[in-house]
Amino acid sequence: MNWNGKKVLVVGSGISGISASCLLGKMGAYPYLYDENKEKSKEELIKKTKGYPKEIILGEMPEKVLEEIELGIFSPGAPVDSPLGKKLKEKKIPIWGEVELAYVCSKGNVIAITGTNGKTTTTALVGAIMKSYFKEVYVVGNIGIPYTENAEKRGKEAVSVAEISSFQLETIHSFRPKVAAILNITPDHLDRHHTMENYIAMKERIGENQTKEDILVLNYDDPNTKKAGEKAKGRVRYFSCKNKLEDGIFLEKDSILYKEGSFQKEVLKIGELKLLGEHNVENVMAGLLIALSFGVPLHCAQKVVKEFQGVEHRIEFVAEKKGVCYYNDSKGTNVDAAIKAIKAMRRNTVLIGGGYDKGAKYDEWIQSFEGKVKHLILIGQTKEKIADCAKKHGFSSIDLVDTLEEAVNLSAKRAYPGEAVLLSPACASWGMFSNYEERGNQFKDYVNHLKED
Repeated sequence: MNWNGKKVLVVGSGISGISASCLLGKMGAYPYLYDENKEKSKEELIKKTKGYPKEIILGEMPEKVLEEIELGIFSPGAPVDSPLGKKLKEKKIPIWGEVELAYVCSKGNVIAITGTNGKTTTTALVGAIMKSYFKEVYVVGNIGIPYTENAEKRGKEAVSVAEISSFQLETIHSFRPKVAAILNITPDHLDRHHTMENYIAMKERIGENQTKEDILVLNYDDPNTKKAGEKAKGRVRYFSCKNKLEDGIFLEKDSILYKEGSFQKEVLKIGELKLLGEHNVENVMAGLLIALSFGVPLHCAQKVVKEFQGVEHRIEFVAEKKGVCYYNDSKGTNVDAAIKAIKAMRRNTVLIGGGYDKGAKYDEWIQSFEGKVKHLILIGQTKEKIADCAKKHGFSSIDLVDTLEEAVNLSAKRAYPGEAVLLSPACASWGMFSNYEERGNQFKDYVNHLKED
């Protein structure tokens, strides 16, 4: 595509929008950076974008700009069905997202990973495996580094390992990963996608441009992902904890086995993993299958997996204070992820939960407390909603507090030596924090400042 002088509207001035604006500027386009929040500082945005956007617009969108632009780039947090999105559609102005923009502006092969839970851990693991074998590897996307960052520098031999959210998949057009994966699909982001059917359809888009030359890795044990295999255009390969497979990776007793045609080999024993929790066995199997499907030798992948210790904010051990172990699972932003964290706990647990309301129901989460959670401390917009749900299920050992700092200080009083405190909110961080990373970092800071005496 010839970007020279092309007028492009970038919607959203967060990390994604800033990176997209910079990429467009480097490609020779004429980017406008827009944010509806008129309280933002233009001076700060100019610094962050290094002056690449030709214009920065805050607050109301001038009609004149809409008459000039040829393309809209929507950040993941900007819904395409917003009033602005509808205006662009009425004017027949194409809407892309950062994933499509980065894909068009870069070279090399792409590995793309989506799913309700496990994306970050699996992406980090696959990235580590790829870096052990290939020279030019970029680990990008929803994992924290915008896919558009340095996209123009990626050569033909580059491998981009991208964590992709349902929000990002809303705005793809030509995006075609050589290997794509859908780890699982459980209810999430229904405030954005409105129905479970829409949410599933968004996840399935990750493979819609694939051909028979490409591979789609799916979870055989998840009915939604298994069904996605029936529509796949690429070669489907499965991983499973519950079923023996003819092609893929599966669990047999305490061994992870890889099978392709007549070839079958034990990859490793569960006891060799450093990751905590049954769900991480699935993440490891998915990561291994992605890497092997991409052409990484088995011995290279094995070595990395055995050394891999997980990612920050996902059942991350923080500290032991007065015999109590503290774990940060701030990335547990939905019910299914939070249930997995509870299942991974090996001690009686004081749980800190609550946050932004994404329209979720909490019954299954509360029901998973039995035998693990002794006390619940709630914060955020959902605290009363979750408390009511817990009481409905007979769980009444609950405190409601206003801040995360109060929650941590109170958890230190509620937990006894030999027990654990787990931050696993089952909710998004918005409203109290900029993102789950900020929430997790604050939690760790408060824990580390707890008095030892």
